[in-house]
Amino acid sequence: MDQAQPVGRIDVISDAICPWCYIGKRQLERALDLLAAKHCTVTVAWHPFQLNPEMPAEGVERKQYRIAKFGSLERSQQLDQRITETAATVGLEFHLDRITRTPNTVNAHRLIRLAGQKGVQDGVVEALFEGYFCNGADIGDQQVLATLGAEGGLDRDEVLAMLAGDAGRKEVLAGDQMARNAGIQGVPSFALQGHVLFSGAVPAEEMAQAFTRAWEILKNQAA
Repeated sequence: MDQAQPVGRIDVISDAICPWCYIGKRQLERALDLLAAKHCTVTVAWHPFQLNPEMPAEGVERKQYRIAKFGSLERSQQLDQRITETAATVGLEFHLDRITRTPNTVNAHRLIRLAGQKGVQDGVVEALFEGYFCNGADIGDQQVLATLGAEGGLDRDEVLAMLAGDAGRKEVLAGDQMARNAGIQGVPSFALQGHVLFSGAVPAEEMAQAFTRAWEILKNQAA
């Protein structure tokens, strides 16, 4: 059998309230399966981006926020329906009508950062996405974050202790600013070995091809 060939580190820049980021996660998982079939191995790390950097710490009522952003409730509902239909094509069952608040996501990103340190980042990111988009969880609430963190593999009390202080806040805000400085304006965005390749929830086959091509280019440059 062929030895596994490393494809390096894939970095995903995302926000926990971005529906396309959850859809993109499913496409990425399929892309990783395609890479694995070619005996390519990668690691994946998730990094912060705030869709709403000016959001109050307590968040805002979602209906009010969506009307202000899209001009009308009807327009907002049309967009939600389109996103829900797209999510279904990758096996996700969105219930966006269950969401009552649009949260500030700094604490969610702090949770993701802690999960990365503990080796359970994928599980925690999944729990956050599922909690918010499928169950309407208020992921701006610290108790909710602790529960979702525990579902993803973290210790609940450790999460609450982290959120009670400022651990990771400076790093999350710096990571968000770093993404903006790199020219990232939309998420999800995907990078290989620190090189941003593309943005958007593109199909898995395209993702796998892009990662493979980029790795070949980087490998040749290093040769």
